[in-house]
Amino acid sequence: MFSRGFLFGNPTSGYICDMYMLFISGAEIFFILFIVVMVFGADKLPGIAKGLGKGMRQLRDATDDIKREIQKTAEKQGIDTDFTKDIREELNEVKKNVDEVTGTIKRK
Repeated sequence: MFSRGFLFGNPTSGYICDMYMLFISGAEIFFILFIVVMVFGADKLPGIAKGLGKGMRQLRDATDDIKREIQKTAEKQGIDTDFTKDIREELNEVKKNVDEVTGTIKRK
């Protein structure tokens, strides 16, 4: 029903959790949605979705604030945080190389 990676973003990532989508099939997702509609009613679903969206946004904002505070503290302490950028660039390059190799294997 859904393409691989629907729940976790990148459709070509190849992670095991992407392939199994939390071990829930399309029929089970449909059944869960049916039960949610029966319990809460169609009138309440937009409000519930709005509340969930606000909660997710607040969580994302809180984690971003924590990251900023950690970076500010590290800079005040004189800790070099540039090495993480170098590591991230190296990891992205390795991932790109692996994707190129596995892409040719998947096509064959």
